Amino acid sequence: MTHLKRNAAPKSWPIPRKGTKFIVRAGIKELPLLVALRDILKLAKNRKEVKKAVHERKIAISGKLITNDKAIMNLFDVLTIIPSKENYALDLSDKGKYTLKKISEKEAKQKIIKIINKKVLKGKKTQLNLFDGRNILESKACGINDSLILDLETKKVAEILPMKEKSSVLVIEGKHIGEKGTILKIIPELKMARLNSEGKEFNVLIKQLMVIK
Repeated sequence: MTHLKRNAAPKSWPIPRKGTKFIVRAGIKELPLLVALRDILKLAKNRKEVKKAVHERKIAISGKLITNDKAIMNLFDVLTIIPSKENYALDLSDKGKYTLKKISEKEAKQKIIKIINKKVLKGKKTQLNLFDGRNILESKACGINDSLILDLETKKVAEILPMKEKSSVLVIEGKHIGEKGTILKIIPELKMARLNSEGKEFNVLIKQLMVIK
């Protein structure tokens, strides 16, 4: 993994634009573990401290023990600080910046993920391709753009959250990134949805939405 200039980092990363010239690279929809621990939670002063925590097996992401300090997080991943048993879910603020929300141990056992594609395999098994890069087999009825709640202990789907009217959604891209609202109407011919967010109505492309309830 190479580095990129700090001032070229995605706008969703809550980091100062001034400081060290370079910062760890990640995809535009991802957040480096380094940024999470150093810049958001302030649990590490520098990369050396993050490396030490990883080496001592003190960090897990969505139930998986982390062994590389260059690890990245995706939206709604759960960051666990093992010694303190503290859990944080990666969310978006209403300003479109990544934030880490402290959650309970029970909440840390699940993760919401958007379905971005699906295909039928031999034996009529359905493979779901998910927003965070996972591929899983699932028999429950679901569609592209729906979300699912994944049990991080069993790796099985606990619930399907369909993209439909009255669903609660989070805008994950575009002009309204970070805003949460309720779907008033699906406009299939435009591939858009009409949302109500705290009394304000606006249209958003369905591909820019994630169902969260």
